[in-house]
Amino acid sequence: MELIVRQLGICDYQQTWHEMQQFTDNRNASTTDEIWLVQHPAVFTQGQAGKPEHLLNPTNIPVVQSDRGGQITYHGLGQQVMYVLIDIKRHKAEGRDFNVRQLVTALEQSVVKTLADYGIESHPKADAPGVYVNEKKICSLGLRIRKGCSFHGLALNINMDLSPFKNINPCGYTGLEMCQLKDFINEELADCDKVSPKLVDYFTQILGYNSTQIVNK
Repeated sequence: MELIVRQLGICDYQQTWHEMQQFTDNRNASTTDEIWLVQHPAVFTQGQAGKPEHLLNPTNIPVVQSDRGGQITYHGLGQQVMYVLIDIKRHKAEGRDFNVRQLVTALEQSVVKTLADYGIESHPKADAPGVYVNEKKICSLGLRIRKGCSFHGLALNINMDLSPFKNINPCGYTGLEMCQLKDFINEELADCDKVSPKLVDYFTQILGYNSTQIVNK
């Protein structure tokens, strides 16, 4: 089972989102699954059911109404975003016991295992998707499923300015504190380019991909 990993660098959120939609709409039963690794310039994104009251203080940071699940979150440079464009129905057709809940679990466990490599103990929450360290959220997660295929994914805080999160109720939770990898390890190691290969490796192991092709954009 093959997987393409695209390293997109720094890209505008809306552009990347629309490209994910186009990819999903145009793919067919033989289209190879892909992971897109990207960092976004500062932007707040609202999920499909996002409530405007969770934006506490309007700022000059743009707010984009997205089609992913979940409430409002923030993206900025120094945060590793990993989008997963996976044909879930094909996994089922090939005899794998695989569904959306298992994809969420695979994403969360990829983060848990990556953080464990840095000596950081973390955990997901059954009622609040994402990954947490000492009750502070380090990774947000939101997906969209269309035609049995996923897009969107996870956002892992690595080495970024967390202050914009104070202008929102992150993921719709009042008073939820955010944290990042830099809070727990040497700052030189808290680098998206160093962390992302671990994320990808664990994700591919969990889902059983046996061939990975790295592509720059």
